[in-house]
Amino acid sequence: MKDIASFFSWVFVTLITLLPIINPVSTAVLLLGISSHLTEDERNRQITLACIYMTGILVIFLLGGHFIMVIFGISIPGIRIAGGMVIGFLGFRMLFPSEEHITQEGKQEALDKSNISFSPLAMPSLSGPGAIATVITISSSIDSRHGYEKFFSFTGVILAILITAFISWLVLRSAGLIRRILGVNGIASLSKIMGFLLICIGIQFAINGVKDLVLDTDFWQKAI
Repeated sequence: MKDIASFFSWVFVTLITLLPIINPVSTAVLLLGISSHLTEDERNRQITLACIYMTGILVIFLLGGHFIMVIFGISIPGIRIAGGMVIGFLGFRMLFPSEEHITQEGKQEALDKSNISFSPLAMPSLSGPGAIATVITISSSIDSRHGYEKFFSFTGVILAILITAFISWLVLRSAGLIRRILGVNGIASLSKIMGFLLICIGIQFAINGVKDLVLDTDFWQKAI
């Protein structure tokens, strides 16, 4: 029963963390600007491929998070604090935007090619540094667990990534409708709300990392 509760807990936590970071609505607006040269069928195929790439990238970094930490000598408190800082920074950029998510040069490059699924849709729009930092941080949180609890936790996060990819797919397929309903001001307002949520999530990640660091007796013994 405890393992099942942990499973659904990780599904929920991952969803509410990843969705604001990925922000598929902003990617939908980007899609409208770089896919005018594509037919509807080709655009839909690019959307599907982008969501598949996004899922693969995030799952790889989730499962490989432990090995990344070992190779580069990164501690769990360190990855949580750094992940929280990155997430919070992205939140501030969304709350107080000062530049476009994708540069004009990037948009022009996308217009000049027919395959836009991996770049710029999957990378850096859907699975950018913020999303990657998040799944590595989540991986570090799960790594201390054992047995079935660890298995259910990773499975829950992977399911959440799949759900996020499906939601992103639906949003991107509805890009034209979203622009007509929300308008420019509505999309900007939604982005600011998501930015505030990201700031809160990032600060909480950093708080958890600092708490782990304070309670890490091995670290303080080595430091002394």
